[in-house]
Amino acid sequence: MKIRILGPGCPRCQEVEKRTIDVLAELNVAADVQKVTDIKEIMGYNLLATPGLVINDKVKCSGKIPSKDDIKRWVEEENE
Repeated sequence: MKIRILGPGCPRCQEVEKRTIDVLAELNVAADVQKVTDIKEIMGYNLLATPGLVINDKVKCSGKIPSKDDIKRWVEEENE
């Protein structure tokens, strides 16, 4: 599983990363998690706002901090 946290590294982006890592640990799911701070690379995902959460090249969330329940649901969907 490939997960990308998109954003400039602000506290909101850091919170998305923390929640994502927590959910992966709870579910015992291995994933390649990377923070993407390069604006050109972020623009390639057609986000309207950061932070963004991308799982397996699918934008799951942008412009807000998703709940752990939302992240858990998305990880489970992509891990089937």
